[in-house]
Amino acid sequence: MKELQNIIECLLFVSDTPVSMEKFKAVIEDATAGQIGEALKKLEEEYRNRQGGFQLHQVAGGWQLRTSARYNEYVKKFLKPAPVRLSKAALETLAIVAYKQPIIRADIEQIRGVDCGGVLRMLLERKLIKVLGRREIPGRPLIYATTKHFLEMFELKDLKDLPSPKEIAELSDGLAGPETALEDQVETEAGRDLPEKATPEHSGQENPDSNREQSQATGQVQTGQSASVAPNPDPRRDPKNS
Repeated sequence: MKELQNIIECLLFVSDTPVSMEKFKAVIEDATAGQIGEALKKLEEEYRNRQGGFQLHQVAGGWQLRTSARYNEYVKKFLKPAPVRLSKAALETLAIVAYKQPIIRADIEQIRGVDCGGVLRMLLERKLIKVLGRREIPGRPLIYATTKHFLEMFELKDLKDLPSPKEIAELSDGLAGPETALEDQVETEAGRDLPEKATPEHSGQENPDSNREQSQATGQVQTGQSASVAPNPDPRRDPKNS
């Protein structure tokens, strides 16, 4: 078993992507999937107990050696990687694809309420989403889904590890401050960035016919002023009772 662990450790060390069980079995022909899985679990436990500079993680349908999160500061200073930045629109679109896949562009735009062509192209270039094919409907639109690189970036074993909407809501409530919670909620809801239709009551435009009728009726009300009078709560002060 120790020899098998050493072989697996070597393969993990030289691989820059997660190693699946199929790849392990193709290389280690004299070991069964059960034996390989048991060796992986023992390696994972050894790294965890040692609390060293790297750990063994199960991610994107395979296994990969990754540096310990508590040493990220030193790794960043050493490698100086270009920061991965995604706009709010890109994150919203990526989340929709992740939770609704397989999905076509029209459905994404219906949820977000805006055009998503440019954002989808950017996510394709970064290999966070992929094209599965075309849906057999008029126009034969492209079908989108997330990639293994997406799982690697967010350290997910598979799509089942995505947080549920309830978990996301609880996390957002705990992290968002009182000044930003409502703002974030409004901004992330689909369609909220569209301007509301103005009604005569709130549009700031006056109805000249209405004002003319009010002026004729009262002879005192100016254009744009309210002609309503609040009821007198005290009947003793009503002029009709004097």
